Amino acid sequence: MSEDNKVVAELRENFGKGFARRLRAAGKIPAVIYGHGTEPQHVALPGHQVALLIRRANALLDLDIAGKAQLVLVKDVQKDPVRQIIEHIDLIVVKKGEKVQVDVPVVVTGEPFSGTIAMLDATSVSLEVEATHIPQNIEVSVEGAEDGTQITAADLTLPQGATLVTDPETLVVAVSVPLDTIAADEEIAEADPEVAEEQSEEAESAEEGDNK
Repeated sequence: MSEDNKVVAELRENFGKGFARRLRAAGKIPAVIYGHGTEPQHVALPGHQVALLIRRANALLDLDIAGKAQLVLVKDVQKDPVRQIIEHIDLIVVKKGEKVQVDVPVVVTGEPFSGTIAMLDATSVSLEVEATHIPQNIEVSVEGAEDGTQITAADLTLPQGATLVTDPETLVVAVSVPLDTIAADEEIAEADPEVAEEQSEEAESAEEGDNK
């Protein structure tokens, strides 16, 4: 695991909104650690460092708590809805080699066939994966995909050792012709059938040329 994930955490014994505000004013983030049957631990984390680390989904932190190492997974980040300031973080204890269930973002790459668009229907998929090998995202290529192409969760290429938890039939990406393009073609056909026929023939010729 990267040295960048090492974070020094301070144990805290004071609670309440007032104390939390003072922590944030001092550039720290209140957090709680739980899991594996342990008593919840309340800590304060360095604000700037942790804010950068948790930009990545499912961030794994290697905490130093009073000289004791503790591996934790970021499970929930609470932010002020207006100022977007991090108010609190929930952390769960994990162990090396342990598998955890996480939601991993889906990223679309490539360009679909000319005149079509790729719509991301599922922004993330649930995986069971080793805690220390959580992928940052799952890439799905739509390069050259034609109208009507549908990519489901079962079609995704997963990292080695990862297991799909999401329903395999879940639609992830759909490729289609934009509705405004279809409407425009219909208007042309209604206004001038001959022009529409010429455009159709040109499109077919272009497609045949691409397939050669």
